[in-house]
Order: sequence, then C-alpha cells, then structure tokens
Amino acid sequence: MEKKQLIKCTVASCVYNNSEKNKCELQSIQVEPLNEVETGTPDESMCASYECDCCND
Repeated sequence: MEKKQLIKCTVASCVYNNSEKNKCELQSIQVEPLNEVETGTPDESMCASYECDCCND
C-alpha cells in the first residue's frame, strides 16, 4: 500500500498553494538548505519548488 503524503502550506503567494485548504497541490516538493544558516530549526531550509503566483498573470 502506498502512503499518500499531505504537504501543508500557508505561502499564499505560491502558485501551488490551495489557500482554502492550506495545502500544496504538488505531489512532491524539493526542500533545500539555506546557505550558511545553521540554527537547528526549520528556518534553515526552504521549499525549492516555490513559484510566485504573481508571475502567472
């Protein structure tokens, strides 16, 4: 049985964000580290699959 992962997201400016459900509509995302940030908290990584909704007008 394949597990289905739910990607929660509240980044309203991303074209893949479903703001009504606070979820990402992509089936998978690429997460990348930020340069020279070693805090041990989530702010040292980012979603590299982000695309600005404003660019798709």
